[in-house]
Amino acid sequence: MHKKVAFYTLGCKLNFSETSTIARSFEKEDFERVDFSEKADMYVINTCSVTENADKRFKTIVKQAQKSNPDAFVAAVGCYAQLKPEELAAVDGVDLVLGATEKFKITDYINDLTKNDRGEVHSCEIEDADFYVGSYAIGDRTRAFLKVQDGCDYKCTYCTIPLARGISRSDTLQNVLRNAAEIASKDIKEIVLTGVNIGDYGKGEFGNKKHEHSFFELVKALDEVEGIHRLRISSIEPNLLKNETIDFVAKSNSFVPHFHIPLQSGSDEILKLMRRRYLSNLYVDRVKRIKEIMPHACIGVDVIVGFPGETDEHFLETYHFLNELDISYLHVFTYSERDNTLAAEMENPVPKNVRSKRSKMLRGLSVKKRRAFYESQLGSLRTVLFEGENKAGYIHGFTENYVKVKAPWNPELINTLHQVELTEIDEDGLIRFNFIQQKVLA
Repeated sequence: MHKKVAFYTLGCKLNFSETSTIARSFEKEDFERVDFSEKADMYVINTCSVTENADKRFKTIVKQAQKSNPDAFVAAVGCYAQLKPEELAAVDGVDLVLGATEKFKITDYINDLTKNDRGEVHSCEIEDADFYVGSYAIGDRTRAFLKVQDGCDYKCTYCTIPLARGISRSDTLQNVLRNAAEIASKDIKEIVLTGVNIGDYGKGEFGNKKHEHSFFELVKALDEVEGIHRLRISSIEPNLLKNETIDFVAKSNSFVPHFHIPLQSGSDEILKLMRRRYLSNLYVDRVKRIKEIMPHACIGVDVIVGFPGETDEHFLETYHFLNELDISYLHVFTYSERDNTLAAEMENPVPKNVRSKRSKMLRGLSVKKRRAFYESQLGSLRTVLFEGENKAGYIHGFTENYVKVKAPWNPELINTLHQVELTEIDEDGLIRFNFIQQKVLA
């Protein structure tokens, strides 16, 4: 009888790609992977440290595992496990806590799956997290998340990621291309490149700061991999998104016109307090450059509200900055204090109720921006990749420039690319379309 293992992933796309790699190591040890809601012999929770809720959710997820099987062995890995291992080990039911480097060797730490009285911790000093483990995850059969880089050398004052993941380091170009080819061979149409700071790609390719390749070279090489229809850059710092990359994406075979560029604040004063590596004018330049050569490009933005010292004036500066910028949607994060960060010690914290009011305002702006972007796309011809889920009788898909469309459920459309004309916005905000002679592209 195979032992059964189940996984739960909190946080970012990078975590999802790493969970897949960890899961594959269990398959080699003859474990059978089952859904987290099922009874398993072992549950592995890949944790995140970016938001407050991730901490609270961890306890709920452990309880969920215990409900399915009170005798199961429970392991916590990932960012939160690196930052606060003792705290996680103290959670009732947790048997093993593995930090940033140990998580990839998890099968070495499990013997007979006997439960421990208290969680056993194996967590390195984060300085030791200097080797690279490549990974990729296959999400819903239509797209895969491919990890190309890990860690970060930036010291933003609010962020725990360098403490949780260590220094910036990258996969070798050869290995990334091999993983990409492997994904393509599984008939997956889209690859999303992920990492902590992917524009920094190349650093640490040889386990030191010396590197042979840049992010631009990675992009050029991936564009030539046979069998990949779409490549998407997940999130890239504005100061690392160079003109050469933007210009290349505009004429590339596979890279789609969709950029996600963290801004965090539209106020230069706040950007300086955050120790970001650019000011607002550089951000404006990036957006203008993209829109000049790809007017139909989709641009997503990360913003943090309620950072210490953010006055009403600073917030309004951000609001107006974004309102006037030709962007397509926002991801809004409400600032939350993290231990061992400079921002947590800063003066003039913003009251929680003010943070939440600001967050609501920007989320409202995001709805407006997305709507305007969708309206600008009506009447255009686009290519849609259809997803695999039946949502209340509809199938959804995304155009290359990240417009979400819907059509009555038809399982034959799953994981196929079609040329369509975008016709109208439905009441739920998604777009309806007409097929162009049912032209199947792949």
